Amino acid sequence: MTASTPEPVPAPVPAPGPASAPGATPTPEPAGPDRYVLPLVVRIERAGPPARTDALETAARAVLVLLSDPRTAEGTGEWHKRVRLWEERGIRKVVRRARGAEWRRTEPLAGITVTGRTAEVRVFPPVPLDGWPKDLARLQVSGTELAEPEPPAAPPEGTPVLWLNPRVEMSAGKAMAQAGHGAQLAWWALEEPERTAWRRAGFPLAVRPARDAAHWADLAAGGLPVVQDAGFTEIPPGSATVVADHPALRGNG
Repeated sequence: MTASTPEPVPAPVPAPGPASAPGATPTPEPAGPDRYVLPLVVRIERAGPPARTDALETAARAVLVLLSDPRTAEGTGEWHKRVRLWEERGIRKVVRRARGAEWRRTEPLAGITVTGRTAEVRVFPPVPLDGWPKDLARLQVSGTELAEPEPPAAPPEGTPVLWLNPRVEMSAGKAMAQAGHGAQLAWWALEEPERTAWRRAGFPLAVRPARDAAHWADLAAGGLPVVQDAGFTEIPPGSATVVADHPALRGNG
């Protein structure tokens, strides 16, 4: 894919997350055609669910693939206007889960499927908060819990890392959305040549928890993009959830 130079986007804003925890009570927010949400659907089959970290990484890459797709990046692209409106009004993402026929019904809808080692995530252009396509609206949000079969390996040197706050507990669905926010803030912060290099490499990235509170504090104070959740579900408003540590951004703060 070739992405043209995107139009300027507004400064990053606090990024609300998805309603992904069982029993979560979202903070009321206005609906209507002026509010948009980015749908992400993770495939979770009973016989072979994805590993948690792979699902988080695949969701983050899916967001980057959508942002760099010509249908988004080019001014005449069919998704361009919707994505810009969504960016201006708050980059909320909602993660839903599907399996079997549910997953197959999402495939004809306009979107992009991104595959990881064990995970499949389909990302769709933003939709109005109260105007989801019926085949997406019927999918479950709660209960998106995934196991980690074995501890993830250390990321290769030079790999962009989305560091999770070790003091904030999140369901897999919530963490997928937060990883997507972190990837998006990194994308916004990069210069065009750096974006192009990342895209051409296939958007390599890793998602890992910070080693401890001290490591997290160093990351958060290092001038890198930090996701602050709006607090609609699971965690308090303003919680810092992810630091986007792209090598090209080190020293830019």
